[in-house]
Amino acid sequence: MKINESHRIGNVNPYAKHKDQMQVSAADKRNRPKDEVQISTEAKQLLGAAGDEVRARKVEELKQQVRSGTYHVEAGKIAEKLLPYLK
Repeated sequence: MKINESHRIGNVNPYAKHKDQMQVSAADKRNRPKDEVQISTEAKQLLGAAGDEVRARKVEELKQQVRSGTYHVEAGKIAEKLLPYLK
């Protein structure tokens, strides 16, 4: 068997063009502006005022239950919540 024009094999590389496009895309991604979220001061105050008191009260109740030994964990409820993540 004889192969003619073997010098042309190096000129055809279908992956070279795709590789160059991927490098450009990566550079474009670095230069894109990032998404931002701005929360107004009123919203922060509302969240902090109501949420902190309720959360602090609940945390204190849980701490008291743990100290006294009355805190009970229901294994069935934990298993129900974990099951969708394990499937």
